[in-house]
Amino acid sequence: MVSLADGRQEVRAEARWVHTSARKAQVVAKHIRGRSVPEARTVLAFTTRAAAREIEKVLRSAVANAEANHGLIGDELIVSAATVNEGPTIKRGRARARGRYAIIRKRTCHITVSLVEPADEQQRRRRSAAPPKTAEEPSSEQKARRRRTKQVADAQEKEAKV
Repeated sequence: MVSLADGRQEVRAEARWVHTSARKAQVVAKHIRGRSVPEARTVLAFTTRAAAREIEKVLRSAVANAEANHGLIGDELIVSAATVNEGPTIKRGRARARGRYAIIRKRTCHITVSLVEPADEQQRRRRSAAPPKTAEEPSSEQKARRRRTKQVADAQEKEAKV
C-alpha cells in the first residue's frame, strides 16, 4: 500500500511469470485503466482474449488486498494503473525440415494492477471508520412510494372482503 500525495491510498497486486506475451496482455490491460472495479470486472468478463483471465485474477487479488489488509470497500475503488511488463523468455527448440533447428520463444510477462480510492469519496474509505447510521427523514420519493404501497394494499384488502 502506498499513500498518495493527496491523501488517497493505493493498493496493488502483481502476477509474475505469466505465460502469455506482454503485447497480447497490454491490449487487454489498456481497456481497464481508469475504470471502477465493477466496470473493469465486466469488461474483462466479456473480453475473449486469454490474457483477460489472468488480468482478472490480478484484479481480484488487488481488491482482496484492499479489503482484507486495509479495510477499503472494493467496489468503490478505481483502477489507477494496469501495467504489463516483459518477463524472461523461455527458449525451446524444434526440429525442422532439411535438418534445421528452429528456436521457439515462450514469452512471459509480469502483470501489475494498482487500485486507488476515488478523490470525492475519501470520507467513506474505511469500513471501521464509518460513522453509525442514524435514522434520517425519508425523502419525498420514499414517502410517495410508501403511500402508493399502502393504497394498493388497502385496495386488495377491500377486494378480498367483498
